[in-house]
Amino acid sequence: MAQQTSTARFGGSVPDSPATAPSSNIELSGQHVTIVHVSPDHASDLYALLEGPRNVSLFDYLFDEPPDSVASLETQLTTKASSTNPWYYALMLNTTSGEPAKAVGMVSLMRMDLPNRVIEVGNILFTPALQRTPAATEAMYLLARYVFQELGFRRYEWKCNSLNTPSRRAAERLGFQYEGTFRQHMIVKGHNRDTAWFSMLDSDWPVVRSGFERWLHGSNFDSAGGQKEKLEDLRNAR
Repeated sequence: MAQQTSTARFGGSVPDSPATAPSSNIELSGQHVTIVHVSPDHASDLYALLEGPRNVSLFDYLFDEPPDSVASLETQLTTKASSTNPWYYALMLNTTSGEPAKAVGMVSLMRMDLPNRVIEVGNILFTPALQRTPAATEAMYLLARYVFQELGFRRYEWKCNSLNTPSRRAAERLGFQYEGTFRQHMIVKGHNRDTAWFSMLDSDWPVVRSGFERWLHGSNFDSAGGQKEKLEDLRNAR
């Protein structure tokens, strides 16, 4: 009875199993994509997919400005490569031709609160070569699996500008739950940012993981590569 009273007053007890900070020296490999530490060597591949006015909008809700040359992107990536919290990673598209994998996007783990075992995924940059592909979904699966199963975090966050409708939709599709909006949370590039907060908990992960794995299985795609069932539907089908 005393234990029930304590839980009711203070919340459930939390096992003493500390989380581990992310590493820059990782290689998370999937069928479609591999996640590695970002490097200036990735600048050429990324710039080829980012250059031109048609891609400027990819940076609308990012803190970075669009690079205007390979050299400027190399400078950005040099800084990112030496950073911890955030830890920056390149998303490498796997090939079947024997050619080296090429960088097609970036992502980071950030705002780590190690004592409370909380970390955020952010700075997500998917080039057109990665958008709306199984590789994009697999990258998010691999990173979440790393956060929960290897590092031992209990809360995984996704935050975005509340006006960024595609990001909000992506968060919910991937299994993050909307928690609310922090009004006037930031000033970004001279503009107000209300921030929408989403989270995924370690207790959510088994169901979310099952949905990812069922969606990514080859049987979920037709001969043209189209999905047969949506990720949300497979996650909700217990």
